[in-house]
Amino acid sequence: MPGHGDSGYAVDHYQLDLTYQPRSNLLDGVAEVRLHTLTETSALRFDLHELRVTKVSVTGATLGKYTRKPTRLTVALKKPAPAGSELVVRIEYGGNPRPVRSATLGEAGWEELTDGVIVASQPHGSPSWFPCNDQARDKARYDVNLTVPADYTVAFSGETREVRRRGSRRTWTFQQRHPMAPYLASVQIGKYREQSLDGPGAAIRILRPEGLPADAFAASFGRQREMLTCFEDAFGPYPFDSYTCVITDDPLEIPLESQALSTFGRNHCSADWDAVRLIAHELSHQWFGNAVTASSWRDIWLHEGFACFSEWVWSEHSGGPGIAEHAARQHERLSTLPQDLRLSDPGAADMFDDRVYKRGALTLAALRDLIGAEDFGRLLHRWVAQHRGGVVCTEDFISLAQEISGRSLRDFFDTWLHQVTLPAWR
Repeated sequence: MPGHGDSGYAVDHYQLDLTYQPRSNLLDGVAEVRLHTLTETSALRFDLHELRVTKVSVTGATLGKYTRKPTRLTVALKKPAPAGSELVVRIEYGGNPRPVRSATLGEAGWEELTDGVIVASQPHGSPSWFPCNDQARDKARYDVNLTVPADYTVAFSGETREVRRRGSRRTWTFQQRHPMAPYLASVQIGKYREQSLDGPGAAIRILRPEGLPADAFAASFGRQREMLTCFEDAFGPYPFDSYTCVITDDPLEIPLESQALSTFGRNHCSADWDAVRLIAHELSHQWFGNAVTASSWRDIWLHEGFACFSEWVWSEHSGGPGIAEHAARQHERLSTLPQDLRLSDPGAADMFDDRVYKRGALTLAALRDLIGAEDFGRLLHRWVAQHRGGVVCTEDFISLAQEISGRSLRDFFDTWLHQVTLPAWR
């Protein structure tokens, strides 16, 4: 994001020790950021939105001073650290977290619910709750301790390692051992009951409020085990250790996906296709967006186009309309909309425009038609296996598609990705 991140270093690990009071929306935290410098640097810049900083220390270099602006913390070193230096920066901070506002992208980050918290950081909200190098390309591993009142349950984008009760509080300990971009780190806090979906493969954990209609739950969230198996067949093994699905008691306009964790409103508990497709959509992001992450937001179609295409994969698998039928319907609809969006770089104002989602999915459906289902399946499996845990760009996908298909696809991708006019469907 413009104005976010520091290209002079890369983070290896975040250790976050947090305490949160829901009634007052008060967060106190200590962040230990282990990093290595990529260039010689005399200052380290962290993104942190309006939370007060009370103390900073540095191991591996000598701290000069630190300065605070509303959205940035700058840690100056007395002597420049050479490229390759390994440092640990410890930051004590706290305050009342609130979403980060962008003129073009709206609000993202830490947000209070009626009784709890939802953290939706894509694409610029991570600094609302912890100091970070807020760049999608800077993936790191995480260990998190979060203490809350004992009647609240916590979910994080990683594995629950331990829950300890001390008096009226519980401390939840989490770990994400797979590399994770800052915007994909999320916390959800609320009064939930836990349910597991039985079956082979990765554990699926659901945190849900009371009173969800049983039939609607079974037809939507209850089918996530089948969805996961379907997507493993189509894309390769599930890329993380487990999957957590949070259903808030509040209605949500759109669901939210983060690494190994997705969040929905109780309004998404429905057998209607518009609810079911979103559950499939968010699950598929674990492959496309979270395990394999676009290095730049201009390539957002590598997330959203793939996730929309995954909805069609699930529809076909589960006995609904097939991929070709969905593609034909969406092509007809898109042909009536303005032809002014370039899929390969839609711009900040349009990066979450529905045309990015649907035209991205159409691009994949057209590619499948062109190179055949067998090569297309090999392409998606290789795409995930080759880039899992890393970052990618559109050119990477084009190169792999050409390698696997054994043909030049430049004209095809130019038409679908770089030209604003919607190509013909079949």
